[in-house]
Amino acid sequence: MPKMTKSQLMSELAAKSGHAKKEIVALVDLLTKTAYAQVKKNGEFVLPGFGKLVKVRRKARTGRNPQTGATIQIPAKTVVKFRVAKAAKEALL
Repeated sequence: MPKMTKSQLMSELAAKSGHAKKEIVALVDLLTKTAYAQVKKNGEFVLPGFGKLVKVRRKARTGRNPQTGATIQIPAKTVVKFRVAKAAKEALL
């Protein structure tokens, strides 16, 4: 079964909620913008029952170039990770 596209998701949410697709698109866009702003400001954004986006600081480390085998220094950086909620794990697995 192929993956659901964004357009298909918006159509399905609109059909199941009884709202216009345009309203659903605006709501999802607002949720996305809010999530990005909260992660940037507070370091995390929780979507209850689904999971949370968390800003994590990675330490500098030594790596290896797979083509040449040469040792390289990988600099420290900040990344965003998604942690799945326990309720979502239990429902899906």
